[in-house]
Formats: sequence, structure tokens, C-alpha cells
Amino acid sequence: MYTHRVTTALPLLAAAVLTTSACGQDAKPDPNMEAGSRANSILDSASWADLFNGTDLTGWTGDTTGYVAEDGKLVCKKGGKNLISEKEYGDFAFHFEFKLEESGNNGVGIRVPKGGHPATAGMEIQILDHNGSKYGGEADMGNGKTRRLSWLKPWQYHGSIYGVYPSRTGYLKPVGEWNTETIVAIEDHIMVILNGAVIVDAFLDDITPVDGSVHPGRKNKKGHLMLAGHSDRVEFRNLKLADYSPSPTKAASAYDNTAPKGFTTFFNGKDLTGWKGLAHRRANERRALKGVALREAQAKADENMREHWSVTDGVLTYDGTGQSLCTAKDYGDFEFYIDWKIPPGADSGIYLRGTPQVQIWDPWDPRVKDGQAPPATGEEWVAQFTNGRNLGSGGLWNNKRWRNAPTVLADRKPGEWNTFLIRMVGDKVSIWLNDKLIVNRVALENYWDKTGTVPLPRADQIELQHHGSELFFRNLYIRELPY
Repeated sequence: MYTHRVTTALPLLAAAVLTTSACGQDAKPDPNMEAGSRANSILDSASWADLFNGTDLTGWTGDTTGYVAEDGKLVCKKGGKNLISEKEYGDFAFHFEFKLEESGNNGVGIRVPKGGHPATAGMEIQILDHNGSKYGGEADMGNGKTRRLSWLKPWQYHGSIYGVYPSRTGYLKPVGEWNTETIVAIEDHIMVILNGAVIVDAFLDDITPVDGSVHPGRKNKKGHLMLAGHSDRVEFRNLKLADYSPSPTKAASAYDNTAPKGFTTFFNGKDLTGWKGLAHRRANERRALKGVALREAQAKADENMREHWSVTDGVLTYDGTGQSLCTAKDYGDFEFYIDWKIPPGADSGIYLRGTPQVQIWDPWDPRVKDGQAPPATGEEWVAQFTNGRNLGSGGLWNNKRWRNAPTVLADRKPGEWNTFLIRMVGDKVSIWLNDKLIVNRVALENYWDKTGTVPLPRADQIELQHHGSELFFRNLYIRELPY
């Protein structure tokens, strides 16, 4: 913890998230624990690699005398400073357990450049007994009453991104007990899960550091991990890391409809298991359906699905006369592969979180009516670009404020297979089409909110959209990212 004096007032938004108690007086579920349960259920399926072998400091540099391996634990001794990973990491989940002494202080630097300060050149996630006697005391309030006081800034409490974003409190275990923590850093999303509760859930692109400083390390794409010692004894164990770097632009699968490592198949190549019909064409109305109304609408939609969607030779096929197809499960943050093929002149798309859409269409279709001649002059061809399709597939076509077109035309001709890799973190979408990056962290706007004030849903179904033409899909694989 670095305690330089800052006089900048804490923004109201940050102050609002500081003190959510872990133990309410009523029986309502703790939303921070519920959020932690959801994230941990995704993290459970991650591929974890040990960062500490339990016997020596292999893989670490820096203060290798101030830290020692002791009875399977990694211990920062009295006087210990910074221990630094040999490797750099970008998008990851870092899991560990720690135990503090009274007023104990350390930190986890993430994305720290070589020789950089953890809290400025990178970002430091606080490790601190913020209830310790060094950081507060009691005030006599009269009538025999006292009040606990703290002189810590909100962004100095355990789990905070130091100087950048404050944590929720109430989940740190008493001194001498082991705590379990996971730090998730994927693109600009930073999440800290302490003893099962989400205490930080921040998108760096959307916030201003609460201490008023610049914190250039927020913009780093990768860097070293660092245990930032402050001369106190702190014990660590079970240090491990899951890599969430963007996947290769092509799935490493030996056979069609067989998921690569780290992904699951959400089309099995045989039938419509895991899919459902579209219960209502407008997402707001669909989400409002409850009880009997929902069951009846879904049953009718499923019947329509079975009439018009089928599986032929491992290909998910649409006959062009029904409705869009939806995943039975909702998804939040994710990566997924999908192969698609369309006939000439076709139009389709992929809804993310129930929201239109990643566009699919025929760039070579001049959109002339039956019997009408195609454009004959340059001016007529230029005019066709107003419909967007000539720019290629993959753009977030319904965006009004953010970019809605791909950066390059990467489509293969109608009748040929194309491959998307779609990565969504928060509301930002990146898309690769046939190995080319065509959308780079563009926000998907909430099409269903015409006021421009309601954010995108945090999770919802993925939909394969139709516009009255035959469609073909295969090799649908998904990797959920913790959120």
C-alpha cells in the first residue's frame, strides 16, 4: 500500500460501492456472493497452471531473499519487497490464498512493465488488513459509545485497485485465517473475488481513477505479476493462473463439430439439443414474459423451430421460412467460433446477448429487384454502398454511435464456408472473419433501448438471425469468460 496524501474528493459512484456488508440483517441473498458464484462456476472449467511449485522460487525474480518457500507456502518475510514473475501476462485469472498478520500489508501488481512501479506503471490490487491498528482507532462518542475510525482512503482497502477503484468491504477474514482470492484481468475488465464475493467489478475504459492521478498502467495490455511487499510477513499458497488470451482465429479441431481444448460445443452436429425457438421478436417483450405466458410462447416457438431448422450431414440448416434460432442458455462474456455459409443474395446475422447484430450478408449482391439490371456506372455502384453490404460481413450493423461496419472485406464468395471468431468482454466486441481482424473492441449498443441510456444486458441468449433465405452453420464452439 502506498499512502501518499491525496485531497481529491471521492466520486459519488465510487463511494456508492464501498461498504456492502457480507452479513445483512434480513434473509435476502448477497448479490456479491451470487456474482462470485457465477464467476467461479466459469472459472472452475478453466485450465490452471501452477505459479509456485511449493519448494523454491522457480519462475520468480526480484527480491528472492525477502521471499522464501516454507512448508509449501510462499512467504514474504519481514522486510520483504517485490517478487516478480519471470513471464508476462495479459488476459488471465490469478488465483491464490493468503494469510495476514495484524495490520499486514502487501499487494498484487498486474501488467507491470519491467522495472515499473506496481501501482502506477501497472496496477496494484491491495492486500491489506485494513482493520489493523495502524490504519484506524476508536473515537469516544459519549454515553459509553465508541465508533471505529479509519484514516485509509476508500481505494486503499483490501482488494481495491490502488488509487483507481475502491473495493467493497466486509469479506476479509480475521487476521491469522486463510483467505481465497481470484483476480481476473481480461481486456479492460478487472474483477476481484474474495472468499466467494465479488468485491471489484470494473471496466477501466469507463472509469476515472479516484485518487485524481493518471495511472498510465491502466492502459497496459500485458506485463509481469508482482507480489508487492511492504516489509510485513504475508503468507501465500496455491498460486495458479488461467490464460484468457484471445484464441487462435481458427479452431484447432480435428473433426467438424468437435470442440477444441478449452471450448465446449453448443451445436452437437446431430440435433437441436441446446437450442430453442424465438419466443418473441422483440427482446424487451420476450424478457417480460413470465409463467404460463412464457411457457406457451416458448412451446409455440419451439414447434416453429423444429419445422424450419434441421441438421443435415452435421450442418445446422435453415429453410428460410421460419424464425431465428436461439441458444437455450444465456451467455455473458465469451469467445465463440462459428462457420457459416449463405447462398447468393442472402442476409443473416448473429445476435449477442439477444441484441442485433453481427451482420452476415452477400457483399457482391447489388440489391436489384427481380428483372432489374445491375448497376452500370460507377456512380450507381457507389450508391449501393449506402446499404452497407458491399463493405462485407461482420460489422455491428445496428450501431448508431459506434462503428457499424467491418474494417476490411474478408468474406468468401456465397456458397463457400466462412469462419467467425467472436470475442465479447463487457459491451466490447472483437471479430475475426477468415483470419482477419475486422472489428476491434467496438461497443455493441443496446438496440432495444431507444433512449440511449439503458446499458446492454449483462447476459442473454445468442441468436442466429434469418431474413428469409437459406442458412447453413457448423462448428459452433464457445468458451465462457468469467464475469
